Amino acid sequence: MQGTVDGFSYGAVTPLVAYLMACLGGALGLRCTTRALLVSHSRRPAWLALGSAAIGSGIWTMHFVAMMGFAIKESPIHYDKPTTYASLGLAIVMVGVGIFIVGYRGATGAALFTGGTITGLGVASMHYLGMAGVRFHGRFTYNTVTVAASVAIAVVAATAALWAAGRVRGFLWSVGASLVMGLAVSGMHYMGMAALGVHLDGHSHAVGGAPEPSVLAPMLIGPLAFLLLAAVVVVFDPMMVMGRPIRMPVEHKPGVPAAAVASHLDRRPALHEGRRPEHHGSRTR
Repeated sequence: MQGTVDGFSYGAVTPLVAYLMACLGGALGLRCTTRALLVSHSRRPAWLALGSAAIGSGIWTMHFVAMMGFAIKESPIHYDKPTTYASLGLAIVMVGVGIFIVGYRGATGAALFTGGTITGLGVASMHYLGMAGVRFHGRFTYNTVTVAASVAIAVVAATAALWAAGRVRGFLWSVGASLVMGLAVSGMHYMGMAALGVHLDGHSHAVGGAPEPSVLAPMLIGPLAFLLLAAVVVVFDPMMVMGRPIRMPVEHKPGVPAAAVASHLDRRPALHEGRRPEHHGSRTR
């Protein structure tokens, strides 16, 4: 028996909120990735890990906010918690692999292609593993061509987002990239849902419909709290807003001329946007 699917039981509310969650996770993750490119290698893993967790949590939260509007009219819906949480872990790990590749190899060439592909596959894998955790009186089937299209969207979107993060062009640049990434992740989700077919096991006498918000809300508390914490870290870190290292005042050391210190600072390589250090006509003697 073919089931009747409704992906928008609450109208435009769930798609809009889901999109905002994807944008939030993307914005935080991309800014952390950009931040990692501006620090020493010893501090880089922490920022890349935070960015991976932010993007993975944002994608996972987006998926299950959107699933609040998913309904099968002939059967009630439940979720297998181990599988559902496994999809969160999978998203964070695979996104992390892609981000670490770009964070250490750069957002160009083979590194960008490899990192973007792994990150995109992580987004798609999270979606389909999350769907495997849905329990109802029947089974899902998928259209192969539409599934392939959804995976391609995820890979292209992830690659473009990582490329943008590697450009290090300031806060507004990353905001724009996160809006595009949120749109692509949401598009991947609904493309994947379009590939979905529902086959019921006989005639169910239970009343179907979308799951109550109380079913999914407890599972969303943890990732939402983490996104809030990541947002606090981003807001209170000046470099996240400026998009470049901030020159800190240098303590004057006895016996070292102040002019020599200033000349040394002016000759340091600029880290922002690949600029070369300025060369002055005169040297300190």
